[in-house]
This record gives sequence, C-alpha cells and structure tokens, in this order.
Amino acid sequence: MGQSNYQLFPINSQSTDPLDDADGNVDDYTTVNNRKKNILRWIILAVVLILIIIVIIIIIVVVVNKKKSKEKATILVYNCSENSTGISNRKVLFIIADGIPADVLERAPIPNMKKIQGIGKYKRAYVGGDVGTYSETATISAPGYINLLTGTWGNKHNVYDNKISNPNYNYKNIFRLIKEQQINGTIGIFSTWLDNRVKLIGEGLAQAGNITFDFKFDGYELDLKNFPHDSQSLYINHIDQHVINETVKCITNNGPDASWVYLQYTDDMGHAYGDSLQMLDAINILDQQIGQIYEAIQCRINQHKEEWLLVITTDHGRDIHTGQSHGGQSERERTTWIIMNHNETNNYFENFQPSIVDIMPTMMRFLNMKIPLESEREIDGIPLIGPVSLVKPDLNLSGNNLTIKWKTLNKTGNVKIWLSTTNLFKIGLIDNYTLIGDVSIENEIATFNIEKYVSNFYKIILDGEYNMVNKWISR
Repeated sequence: MGQSNYQLFPINSQSTDPLDDADGNVDDYTTVNNRKKNILRWIILAVVLILIIIVIIIIIVVVVNKKKSKEKATILVYNCSENSTGISNRKVLFIIADGIPADVLERAPIPNMKKIQGIGKYKRAYVGGDVGTYSETATISAPGYINLLTGTWGNKHNVYDNKISNPNYNYKNIFRLIKEQQINGTIGIFSTWLDNRVKLIGEGLAQAGNITFDFKFDGYELDLKNFPHDSQSLYINHIDQHVINETVKCITNNGPDASWVYLQYTDDMGHAYGDSLQMLDAINILDQQIGQIYEAIQCRINQHKEEWLLVITTDHGRDIHTGQSHGGQSERERTTWIIMNHNETNNYFENFQPSIVDIMPTMMRFLNMKIPLESEREIDGIPLIGPVSLVKPDLNLSGNNLTIKWKTLNKTGNVKIWLSTTNLFKIGLIDNYTLIGDVSIENEIATFNIEKYVSNFYKIILDGEYNMVNKWISR
C-alpha cells in the first residue's frame, strides 16, 4: 500500500478546542475579579483605619479636656509650709462666685459650702444700693466687686459697668487699707480678670496708693495658648480650676493676710443657659473648688494655730424670667447671699438683711484693724461681727428742720451727730464736719434747725459707741 499525503486531523500549534478557549476566558475573569476584590479590601481597610484614628483623636481630646477642667476634682495635696507670711495670725479670704441667685444656691447640692455654713453662718444678702436713691448701683459684676472691696455704693466708687472707665480711688479698698497700716502685711489676688487687679484695685497707680500684691495669679483670659477660647466657655472652667490650684498652693505655703479669689464659670453658664441643669452643674464644680480652699485653710489653722475668716458671696442675682440676664433692680437680681465660717455674728446680721458692702468692714474688724476716720465716715457697710450701736439712718428735710432717725442695736453711750455741707472727700480732700448734736442713742430720733448751715447738700454722720453710719440729703 502506498503512503498517502492526506491527514485526517490537521496539526495546529494553537488548539481550536472550544473547551480550551472557555478555560482561558475563565482564568482572565477570575484574575480581574480577584484584583477588584483585593482593591475593595484595601479600601475597606483604609476606611476602617481612618475611622479608628478619628475615634482615637476624639478620645484623646475628651480625656485632655476632662483633665484640664478638673486638674483633679480632689484637693491637690500640699503640706502646710513652715513659712508664714504677714503680720498676724488672723487671716481673711473672700471668694466672689459670679452671678448665683440665692434661690438657685439654696436648692443646689453643695456639701462643702453647707459644711462651712454649718460651723459658721448663711444669710441672704442684697446688692444694688437703695433703690431709687443716690446710692442705687447696677447689679453688674464690676460694680459688685468694688462694692465689696470698698464697702461703698456706686455714688462713691463711681463704677457702674464692666468698663471700669473712671473708678474713684479716694474710696479705699481693703487691700490699700491693710498696706497703709501694715506695710509688711501680705495680700493676694487669684482671678480670671486682669481688670480686678489693674483697674478696680489700681495696683501700682499713685492715685490708688501705689500698692503691690505680694501674690498675684490672674489675667488668664488673655492666655490663649494655655486656655484657648471656645463657644461653650469650657476655657473659663479650666481657668477657674487653675485659679483654685494656685490659691491652694499659696495658702498652704504662704498664708497671706488678705486674699481675694474670683471665679467666673457660674456666671457664664447663667448667661448661656439661665436657670438650668448646666447652672447647677457649674455650682457643683464651684462647691468642689471651695472645698479645696477650705481644706487648705484648715491645714493652716491646724498647723500654724492661725485664725481664718472665710467669706463666700456673689456679686449679683439674675432676672426672674430666664435667669440669663442681670443689671436691673428686681428683687431676684438684688438678692444674693453670704456664707461665713464664723458663727459669732452680731444682732445686725441676725435681724436684718446684710449687704455686700458689709463684708469689707467685717473683715477689717476681724483683722483688728481700724479704718481711718475720713474713710470710716464714707463706709456704707456695717460689720457683721462684734457689737454694733446703730443701723438704718434716715433723713427728712422740711424747710430748715432736719429730722434724723436710726435703729438702735446697742444702748451703750450716746450718738454724736455730725454735719457737713461739702463732699470734698470725693476729690481727695477732707470735709469739714460740725457737731450738731449729742443725744441718747435710745431716742432713735432727733430734729435740728440747720438754718445757719446754708447749702443744697448735707452729709450726716451718726457716730455711736461701736460703729458709725452716714446718710446724704439734698434740697
């Protein structure tokens, strides 16, 4: 049989089998699909990582803010130093907690403040001067502070708003009175506002007595690096806690003769939220902070055998409708409060409503420091401790007949009645007073013909055995 050139199955290097083509397409599809799946996995992983990083950042921010706002809720532990500055074993410290109405404080859970008033006293007080008279003063922060500092109302210290544009330094504040009597007396200020020291006290100003604070921690509202501002006023909370920590350090290590602590956060919460849970939370924070100060004071008392007068108050109340505003003369805006760790208060404190101007003469009396006569004649406040002769002077001028009334609290001695037709003290000079009467303090009334004292203005001083009061009247 011969060889044939015919091939039943032609030889081809590339398979034409349809099954082989199908396998190749499947491999290509699988590869592409796997790539898509891998890309999707990486995208999901990246998103998860980004979310984790965001959560971590949020946690860090929250933790840092909590740490700043509290800098520990419990008291920073300091051992009372053996060093003791000042000239006496009697010390005073007053705290102004901004903008807390009496009714709000009274329903707040404040264990530390209640502990203090438990060994001392609590009483509703007032600000704003006498409504509708020459002494009426706005229920605003800066006027409230200087009411306390000088023991006078706005017609004298001349601060009617927070601009503090032209304070009258002739009406001396407690720190100036201390430094002028005891040059080695030590004073401290712990505050958010720089204006409290620079404007209200007038540190370093010749017209304000050239006084200098021995210890000063303030102006933190200007420190944007350490206390960046935020819309929720958390930075004020942080500042207040920083102020507290510096106060505690200074008390425990130095024990100044007189100190002022100012705390602002409660007022910020009042303006933002009014009568609210936020306001009560701010008061709770305040109470913890006051507890820290009180523990530091107790440390001084126990280790140095010192006597401390702690006074806590507020500068104004709030409006009755929302609790967000103040400045007017409504009862709630005027009604404040005083807490003291001193329980030996007098019958004026017990039987009358005290005011913010009573705190300065109270502290001076506790320190056993006499207010100079020219300044004492201008003081509108009454000491809340020790004996008091008379309160509540009232004047009525009918023609040339001047009728003077008062309330007697101690029957010892007479009351000397002085009259001046000038107000030179306002410009730094001395008024000339004439003694027009010396009558029994029990009378509670005296009438004089003042025809020979020709004037449209009169300043009257009632000088009792234990205190004096003043009243002005114009024709």
